[in-house]
Amino acid sequence: MADASLFQHYNGHSSVWDEMFTNAIDVRRHYQNVANFLLTIPGDELNKKEELAKRLFMSQGITFTVYSSGEGIEKIFPFDIIPRIITASEWDFIERGIKQRLRALNLFLRDVYHEQFILKDGVVPFNLVYSCPHYLREMQGLNVPYDIYVHIAGIDLIRDHDGTFYVLEDNLRTPSGVSYMIENREITKRIFPDLIPQNHVRPVTHYPNILYKNLMALSPRKIASPNIVLLTPGIYNSAYFEHTTLARLMGVELVEGRDLVVENHHVYMKTTAGLQQVDVIYRRVDDAFLDPLVFDPNSVLGVSGILSAYRKGNVAIVNSIGNGVADDKAVYVYVPDMIRYYLNEEPLLKNVPTYQLGKPDEQDYVLKNIDKMVVKKTNESGGYGMLMGHAASDAEIEAYKKEIMKEPRHFIAQPTISLSSAPCYIDGKVQPRRVDLRPFALCGPNGIEIVPGGLTRVALREGSLVVNSSQGGGSKDTWVLSL
Repeated sequence: MADASLFQHYNGHSSVWDEMFTNAIDVRRHYQNVANFLLTIPGDELNKKEELAKRLFMSQGITFTVYSSGEGIEKIFPFDIIPRIITASEWDFIERGIKQRLRALNLFLRDVYHEQFILKDGVVPFNLVYSCPHYLREMQGLNVPYDIYVHIAGIDLIRDHDGTFYVLEDNLRTPSGVSYMIENREITKRIFPDLIPQNHVRPVTHYPNILYKNLMALSPRKIASPNIVLLTPGIYNSAYFEHTTLARLMGVELVEGRDLVVENHHVYMKTTAGLQQVDVIYRRVDDAFLDPLVFDPNSVLGVSGILSAYRKGNVAIVNSIGNGVADDKAVYVYVPDMIRYYLNEEPLLKNVPTYQLGKPDEQDYVLKNIDKMVVKKTNESGGYGMLMGHAASDAEIEAYKKEIMKEPRHFIAQPTISLSSAPCYIDGKVQPRRVDLRPFALCGPNGIEIVPGGLTRVALREGSLVVNSSQGGGSKDTWVLSL
């Protein structure tokens, strides 16, 4: 039973699944220890812990970049001190569902860049794939090591009002956020040192070790110590903190495009001791900027000739080039069909119902009900280019409709989903805020491994459904219980 002095401002909604409470006063069993602990701490002590967390984030430089902000380059990532808790049985279901989904998506990418059986059989339309700006004909017929295209995936999950998990979107190109998952856990250990062992929380800090092991296994040269680098666009990228963190934790070189050169279809890193051959590149540079000889000729972020080295099998690139065709928001609609087609299984994790505005009948329905819809551009991310119909003005809706009519194929719509809420410590009070979850899956030659947890993103603004950091969201530590 929660004490009114701490939870008196916790006003949940009957139409929203709350992660902590089953109703206004009853705490879910897996949150009971945390709720009891919070009730034993004086309010000023919680304030001190919150302030300590902020100082730790500041001192360790845990930041992200908002390009449209006028407040400078980097901002401290907002962190809520109350963890989000997932039971062992819930995690088992999530894990099985993500593994199933990634097996199908990898098979789709292998197929669409080779025989295209799924297109010829009419399961996925030809024109949907060929009109996708991230379908790269340069990858057609190119064999990738172990037929693994998606080595690292961030699958965004939400809960609807009945507690059912849905996949909101698949991030299969250069998914970000895993460094915040790791750092959130380290901060929680500092401010609540006894809570994690008492609650039998599974660890997440071994993620860099799994990733490094998988990168080692991809080396085209079978040597004891292959040369692995992390390719970053540089300091002005929104996820630069993550790039530096992962390179440090894996013990690999952090490089920019200017640090690499291609000679005789091999990639080399420039060092004070001369050129060193590179075997594996974990790249955080988008496809369009990766090779100015093939893609954007004005790019200074990539490496001229890197695609030829990749095509010759002389370097491994993680994630593979051309993955964007599989996480296009219009192609997302067909992932359940991919699972049935390639695996002969029913999908474990459901898609959010999605309308393609390139289809006249679905477009007509969406435009008539746009005030109940979330409309998204199929190739935008970070919460940009999105219309929240229920919160938009008439003028905003009319302007957005005009944009839709220019290129209907590049828009999808989904009904407004009531994201689940979780307890957050805000302004000295425990209050509900909407959350999603991004678990990170690593695909290697020996299978798929998913670190038990992920990045729980929080819509810190009251009433908001937008959790993206670029739109004012924050995050919290995610606990997966082992019992």
